[in-house]
Amino acid sequence: MATVDLDQLRLMTSGDTELAAEALGIFRTQAELWGRMLANVGDRQAWTDACHTIKGAARSVGAMDLGEACARGEEVGRSETGSAARDGVALSEVKDRLGEAIEAIATLEHQLLITRSFDKLRLA
Repeated sequence: MATVDLDQLRLMTSGDTELAAEALGIFRTQAELWGRMLANVGDRQAWTDACHTIKGAARSVGAMDLGEACARGEEVGRSETGSAARDGVALSEVKDRLGEAIEAIATLEHQLLITRSFDKLRLA
């Protein structure tokens, strides 16, 4: 199960739980678009660009595992020595981490809206 780095999220939102919840909600909304951009392994430019975009967004909300998977995916996508198999493995990892991050972020967003405090979170 993916986790969210709460220290990073707190830093990026200056500890404002409402802002944090809003940022997480925006991330989840954007994830639908990103999923479509990652759907076509044959469009290397599109999924490489998506990896770059997701990487920054993921790191900003503390989804560090996803950010790292995207960094690796972007590196593969920009490599001139790529192969369909290597592309597929990289994309699969990004998609897996994206799904995990969406789940973790939805849970965290819900808890932030309920507790209104980083200090009162109960993360599994």
